Amino acid sequence: MEGLEQWKDQLEQLKSQLEPWKNQLEKCLHEAIEYLNQIPPVQLYAAIAVLLISTLLLLSIRLFKRAKSNTVILSGLSGSGKTVLSYQLRDGSVHQGTITSMEPNESTIVLNSDSNKKRKSKPVHIVDVPGHSRLRPKLDEFLPRAAGIVFVVDSLEFLPNCHLASEYLYDILTKASVVKKKIPVLICCNKNDKVTAHTKEFIRKQMEKEMYDPDDKLRASRSAISAADISNDFTLGVPEEPFTFSQCRNKVTVAESSGLTGEVGQVEQFIWECVKP
Repeated sequence: MEGLEQWKDQLEQLKSQLEPWKNQLEKCLHEAIEYLNQIPPVQLYAAIAVLLISTLLLLSIRLFKRAKSNTVILSGLSGSGKTVLSYQLRDGSVHQGTITSMEPNESTIVLNSDSNKKRKSKPVHIVDVPGHSRLRPKLDEFLPRAAGIVFVVDSLEFLPNCHLASEYLYDILTKASVVKKKIPVLICCNKNDKVTAHTKEFIRKQMEKEMYDPDDKLRASRSAISAADISNDFTLGVPEEPFTFSQCRNKVTVAESSGLTGEVGQVEQFIWECVKP
């Protein structure tokens, strides 16, 4: 009984302590109502409208951020190692002797290295686009929802394919869908585990030389694209200056990898930066 009486006394004390706050709150509410009654209805409605619009705008921004694309495209010439690279990104496995695909290969994965790191993993939609010249137009189907592009180059057989690879990359970097969205591009110099493989610095410089196009020869010579498409595309570089990738409107970086040995850390980091929440 004594414990019950003590609880009653404590409740009474709490009630007496809260009484001034209650009175103050009632006073504030009363003043607020009086103030609102003094505001002309038109101004009051305008303030409510501004508040609602601001709330809807903030909600739409949050929804847009949540809807950020998680699609990353693997592109490049046939034989550059795109498919082997995609297997490494998926589960760290090695698949040799893959056959050139006639259709884009799509898969939704969690990067293999994410399971060994504390960073928050996010499913990534990987699209491996065939590198054959007749199949490249399929790339356009995925560009509007791409968060990033990994352009894979065979660093072992680079020199014989330098012009074709540069022409293909030029095509990608001048597409309106890439430029307007400023889709980041990673030039992935694959097969760097071989002794005779070229370095990423050498490959970057050679491709920049090939893509220096003062007379628009590259732009005019591209095939498998209509005149209407060309008119909607952009040009690269600064007039009368040697071309460098730093002149592109979107970010272009260069990295090295090996699909066979599992050296794909730089590629994974690029993909993570593209799709991170």
